[in-house]
Amino acid sequence: MTGAAIALWAGQVHAGESADRQPIIVTAPGGGMDSDDALHLSGKDVVRTGRPDLLGALTRTIAGITLQDAQGNSWQPNLVYRGFTASPLQGQAQGLAVYLDGARFNQPFGDTVAFDLLPDAAIHSVTLFDSSAVYGLNALGGAMVMDTKTGASDPGLEASLSGGRFGTREASVAGGFARGDTSIFDISAFGAFQYRHEDGWRAHSPSTLYNGYLDLGFDTAGGGLRLKAIGADTDLTGNGVAPVDLLAVNRRAVFTWLDDAIAHYGRVSLHPWVAIGQATRIEGTFYAQQLKLRSVNGDAADMEGCGDGLLCLETLDGKEDSILTDMQGHAIADSLGGRGYGVLNRSRMDSRAMGALIQIIDRRALPGGENHLALGMSHDASRTRFGTSVELGALTQDRGVAGLGPLIAQPDGSTGPVGLVATASYWGLFAQDRLPLTGRLSAEIGLRYNRARIDMRDLIGTALNGRHRFDRVNPGIEFDYAVTEGVSLRAGYAESNRAPTPAELSCADENAPCSLANFFIADPPLKQVVARSWEAGASGRSQWHGFRIEWLLSAYRTRNDNDIQHVASAIRGRAYFRNIGATRRQGLEFSLKGVKGGFTGIFSYALTDASFRHDLALSSPANPAANGAGVIFVRPGDRLPGIPRHSATLSLDYAGRGWSVGGDVVARSGQYLAGDEGNDNAPLKGYVLVNLRAGVDIMPGVTLFGEVRNAFDRRYATFGTFADVGKVAMAEAPDASNPRAYGPGAPRRYHAGVKTRF
Repeated sequence: MTGAAIALWAGQVHAGESADRQPIIVTAPGGGMDSDDALHLSGKDVVRTGRPDLLGALTRTIAGITLQDAQGNSWQPNLVYRGFTASPLQGQAQGLAVYLDGARFNQPFGDTVAFDLLPDAAIHSVTLFDSSAVYGLNALGGAMVMDTKTGASDPGLEASLSGGRFGTREASVAGGFARGDTSIFDISAFGAFQYRHEDGWRAHSPSTLYNGYLDLGFDTAGGGLRLKAIGADTDLTGNGVAPVDLLAVNRRAVFTWLDDAIAHYGRVSLHPWVAIGQATRIEGTFYAQQLKLRSVNGDAADMEGCGDGLLCLETLDGKEDSILTDMQGHAIADSLGGRGYGVLNRSRMDSRAMGALIQIIDRRALPGGENHLALGMSHDASRTRFGTSVELGALTQDRGVAGLGPLIAQPDGSTGPVGLVATASYWGLFAQDRLPLTGRLSAEIGLRYNRARIDMRDLIGTALNGRHRFDRVNPGIEFDYAVTEGVSLRAGYAESNRAPTPAELSCADENAPCSLANFFIADPPLKQVVARSWEAGASGRSQWHGFRIEWLLSAYRTRNDNDIQHVASAIRGRAYFRNIGATRRQGLEFSLKGVKGGFTGIFSYALTDASFRHDLALSSPANPAANGAGVIFVRPGDRLPGIPRHSATLSLDYAGRGWSVGGDVVARSGQYLAGDEGNDNAPLKGYVLVNLRAGVDIMPGVTLFGEVRNAFDRRYATFGTFADVGKVAMAEAPDASNPRAYGPGAPRRYHAGVKTRF
């Protein structure tokens, strides 16, 4: 099996094992049949630098993937692929479906993707599939399928310990075994634990992660069962973007702080399978999970004294004469002389989810070749309780926010506590068949029905109450033609959709915008997003002067109808979600891999053209090009912000006897700033980074390793937007006036450590 399916063969070479043992199979919908044009990352790629690092492996291997530091934390990036995003941040439009061991990994409340919840040491493989109907909701730009290790796939013990600049400390241990000492069944087990900490290269930015993983399984000649468990405790700081005038004086500076998120996560899954013939099996994935998330976000606030010793807040109509009130409805006194106020936005989320994927996989010979059929259903259900509070605070000299005690509750609901219970139910029925038409030509035919039901109950008032229903049938077809034994061509079409999330539905009113930390105000309807994708390409394998060559070429075009975007409000720090008409992503991707002896070279290039297709008038009050009402105008053809047009990576490694050296060159072109959808300002500059690594064996099974990232200490940024800097005093930059704000990339970083494998 490839990509989305791990064949965990119990028939390994162990004494007493049966040679005809069938595998335990863990798959995503469709059984991974459309893997000829997929992008694949192995567990060895994840640990290539000496320590487990999934996100680093993705960026140095796949040019089409860009990580944005919008949050300012290396473990919480926005992952952008083909102009679609998988992000841990509420407010990002999630355009990638992510599966973990066959089950949906997009978190139910906002379809977010939190890679910090996974121990990288447990990752066996990652596969990126292009857009397909069978992967369900959010697969607008494709699907990412992650598979974890087992004792059969990764026997032995591996551990690493490392440290480096900016207080970086990491430790991981992972190991497993497989035994086939009985003629009845084979057993295997695998476990992993990972600890990561860094003080942060920016001010006030420490982060700590604990992650664990356990896998237990057995299989017989006709069936098997696997149990998996994942746990995480993370405490992450992400202080976000900072004004460019401030970064010019002190690149480590943050604008306002504290910005902290603490997560507790647990997930348990069962993966049974049973053969019902020589060519047919039934396989399933059943999971239950819980995520508890607590966050506190310190921000500047538009508040000032307004006479009679009281404090006033800017209202929704732009007038600064709304008296600030507390939870009892009493006016709040001005205790700071009229200025220097901030707020502490606190949120708490308790989300529980469970789901199932059941499918029949049938592979049998037909006159033209092997037919591969998958029929199945999936169900995901969740219940999320969400709440927020807003405490009045005072800005400190270094722009931290210290709480003053009163909790704000404005009568118009613009600022105040939120209590919400959201329940979601997603159903899917799908069929996919790879039908051999001739000895060289095959057709992959897919069809899926998606049904989403979202109910919301306001725990404080009635504004958030709502019931929403979304249905969609998505077809897909692809033709594959083998020109020669080593070269194949393909062309296909697929449709996919995503339903608005509870986060989006609860903040979709232009007249009641929300802040990122205080999302939910009102509940108008949004339309679901529908994507229609065309793709064509070629792939091949060959030998050339002793090199084993693999290459892949893809051209694609995806049009989203009723796309959803988080749009800035006329009030600083607030925004809302709305349908913005059609957008289009199109481009080219090319990857080339060459292997000869101990040398491995990988080159990857991606052209991404992402644009709006309708005229729009959007609010962006901090944009210098906005009119007097804070509005910018978007025309068809304007490029979507935050997406580099050109991306390239080159990765070279050589492994000698007892030593290895390697490095990467990662290049990304410029991108327009978020809030500049009309492309009226200069884009964020591109960047080229060089990373170096090396390792040497000091004894059998023990290796010293080291890595330097951004070896030439380039100053760069991966994300940009606009900010109103006029109302916050910055002692380091008292004359700051430039509204541009960047998510700065990390300076030169290094780490070294020791790893062992038995």
